[in-house]
Amino acid sequence: MSDTLPRTLAGLRKAEAQCTRCPLYKPATQAVPGEGPDHAPLMMVGEQPGNDEDLAGHPFVGPAARILDRALEDAGLIRAEIFVTNAVKHFKCEPRGKRGLHKRPNAYEIDRCRWWNDIELAIVKPKLVLALGATAARSLMGRVVTISKLRGGVIPRDDGLKLMVTIHPSALLRIEDHDDKARQYGEFVDDLKRCRKVLATL
Repeated sequence: MSDTLPRTLAGLRKAEAQCTRCPLYKPATQAVPGEGPDHAPLMMVGEQPGNDEDLAGHPFVGPAARILDRALEDAGLIRAEIFVTNAVKHFKCEPRGKRGLHKRPNAYEIDRCRWWNDIELAIVKPKLVLALGATAARSLMGRVVTISKLRGGVIPRDDGLKLMVTIHPSALLRIEDHDDKARQYGEFVDDLKRCRKVLATL
């Protein structure tokens, strides 16, 4: 891997494909780079690729993506105008039949992959970043955070970057009660609507 920092998204994808910064590259099919416009005003950061993303090489193409896409539409946001990525670029899993069973990245893996997120931020220069879930929030803020305490507000980083946090859409997949799922989906859409309103002021 070159010591020269990538300055374009194409260069970043090429460098990420060769990443060995933590052991997660060994069992993964491939690194999954972020995707979106070069200078998207909004960047969304998830946790890590899932099984579908690991195979496809694209972020947010699995079941959680279908919820995210519907919520974006309900919130009046256009996915093609958003840069979508993950805090960790390789799928962490346990082999289980034909599909890998998702395992949450640990602090070391998150911190090692933060290098790539910092480069993404430097290239894309978004006006606002939305962390989807606790792993993304930890990566972006450099510490463990509680989503419920930060949700709904705009958090300025020391470097001037503006952050917001919400749940990861995969959390909605795990809710079995229909009414509870509908309520929490509505709250997720409300968070996305807040992002749209904040973006309009930046």
